[in-house]
Parts: sequence; C-alpha cells; structure tokens
Amino acid sequence: MPSLWKRITFSVASVLCVGSVGLLVVALSTERWVTGRILCKTGAEIVNASHPELEQFIGDIYYGLFQGGKTKRCGLGNRRSKIYIFPKLVRTLNGGLHVMVILFLLVAVGFALVSLSFCIYNARKVPYQSIKGLKGLYLWNFIAALFGALGVLCFLAALRHHSLTERIANHQEDLFVLVVLDDSLDWSFWLGVGSIATHCAACGVAAMSRIKLPKPEIKKPEEPTISALDLLY
Repeated sequence: MPSLWKRITFSVASVLCVGSVGLLVVALSTERWVTGRILCKTGAEIVNASHPELEQFIGDIYYGLFQGGKTKRCGLGNRRSKIYIFPKLVRTLNGGLHVMVILFLLVAVGFALVSLSFCIYNARKVPYQSIKGLKGLYLWNFIAALFGALGVLCFLAALRHHSLTERIANHQEDLFVLVVLDDSLDWSFWLGVGSIATHCAACGVAAMSRIKLPKPEIKKPEEPTISALDLLY
C-alpha cells in the first residue's frame, strides 16, 4: 500500500489527466477554433463603397474541426449559413492535414486515458515493475502531450500556410467573393493547448511523489529514575 503522500500526488495527477481528456473532447466538439471577419468584395465593388460604407459589407465567420458558421453582408442584409467540413468541404481543403489534426487529437485522448489508468493504479498499489510506476507515467503523459502538440501544430500550419479561413469562407460561393480581413485563434484551440499543459503538470505532480516527508517523531515518556536516597526514604 503506497504512503499517504503518494496517494495524494497520484490522485491529483489523475484529476489532471481527467481534465486533459475533458479539454480535448470539448475542443474537438466545439466550433470556436477560429473566428474572423469577412468582407464581401463583390458587393462592395458593385456599389463602389468607400471606407465608411465598407462596414455594411463586413460579416463574420467561425469554425471548428467539423462545422461552423458564417454571416455575410453583400448589400442584401445579413445572410447566415452553416458550415460543414465533412464530407464535401474537406475535399477543397488540405484534407490529409485536416484529418491528421483530428487523428492526432483522438490519439492524445487515448493516451491520456492510459495515463489516467496508471495514475489510479499507482495511487492504490505499489508497482513491482518500473514501467508501471513513475517511468510509465512519464512515458504516457509525454506521448499524450506529443500527439496533442502535433495536432495543434498541424492546425496552425493549415491555418497560416494553406489559407484555411479563406477556403472555408468561399466554399459554394458562386456569385460573391469573400475576403478575410482578419482571423484569430479562439477558445476551442486554446483548450487543446491547455490539455498539453495539464500533462506537463501531471508529470510534475507525479515527480513530487518521490519526495520523502519526514515522519513525526513520537517521544517516549521518560521513565522515573530512582536514586539511593529515594530508597532510604
């Protein structure tokens, strides 16, 4: 049976692994990886809009790994539409890179669950093999963080080097050309980054289990000493 300190540290590491899984699942399922503003270039050119009038042709866009939405303003009022990455839109993107992002994050979820199981095991038992102890925890947390980082980096590559937002915004637009004024990473993306940080924190907490806390010393009551004079009396 592990000591109380080890049970506490491995329990905290378990909570961090659960948090990592939760962050990745939410990041995968939400639609706020990127948000931005889009200008209806065709509508602005038709009316020869000047700078103050351009605001009437600026809409917004947001999307995640599976779906999103956009609002375009081309002089006909706000027109909202839903964006579905699969099955058609992904063909116009760098489909292989986009699928790699999803696969990397799913693998990261799998290894986070493996790390969670090892944390629970170490909190309940003292492992006889080193791979089931701290070395195993370091390994699985490192692999989970690595795949999470690969997923995040692949998404950044698709966003910055493959004009991801512009391709998504102009999908199935036959009459209008939409120009991306700006786009930025939103909270869904940062949840994926946060999952990487939780694995680093889990390794740090697991390492703290090696600290040996001093045991409180219990003082024994002093036995009374009997001298020769005491015996005389």
